[in-house]
Amino acid sequence: MAGSDIDKKTGFRENPYKDKPQYTKDNVVTLCDAKFIRLYDLQYREGAHYCDASRRVKEELVALKSDEEFRSMQPDAVTIAVVVILPGEAPKLLLNYEYRYPIGQYLLSPIAGLIDPGDRDGDNPLVEAAIREIHEECGLVVKPTDKVTVLNPCALSSPGMTDESNAFLCAEITLEDASEVTQAGAEGTELFAGFELVDVAEAEKLFTTGRDSYGNFFSLATWAVLGYFLREYR
Repeated sequence: MAGSDIDKKTGFRENPYKDKPQYTKDNVVTLCDAKFIRLYDLQYREGAHYCDASRRVKEELVALKSDEEFRSMQPDAVTIAVVVILPGEAPKLLLNYEYRYPIGQYLLSPIAGLIDPGDRDGDNPLVEAAIREIHEECGLVVKPTDKVTVLNPCALSSPGMTDESNAFLCAEITLEDASEVTQAGAEGTELFAGFELVDVAEAEKLFTTGRDSYGNFFSLATWAVLGYFLREYR
């Protein structure tokens, strides 16, 4: 890597890909505008179109951002590796079974959720969103002595179809008793069907087989959280 390729201000390489398609608001057409999902037609050259599913309003589409705006954007959601420490036990990864409507199944999932406007107004939106989601989906109050760490500030979920993005975090929470965990705080369309407290051996099996204990597949987010847990706690 040549030294001249490094931007002295950011520490990153200069972007050589200058001939990529360029969009403007005028060649982006809204095809569907629903409460939580929108569909856009991106015209990237005359007569050439690509569909983009997004949670964002047109003005905030990732495709319309400059390179600098893209590198500094906040994600749509947070996904959290919640690691539970119980007295006298090895750390365990807390996963839940959440119904995912497009799949038609309860999927083994990490704690996750959209970043709310109120979260974005705070000093640390990712951590604040994670703490709120942990309380809503697990019933747990993150204590000052617990540890919440940002692992990845913005990862793209499925960029061939959508501009949705997630931050990945880890929350290490100490509990006196596993009975503190509850799904009573579910809201709106959220449907849950119990938790799994996964030790390292169980996480290894899930990670290597790609299936839960019922034989069902799960999301890449679940796989990523399992991988992190195995790397840090094995």
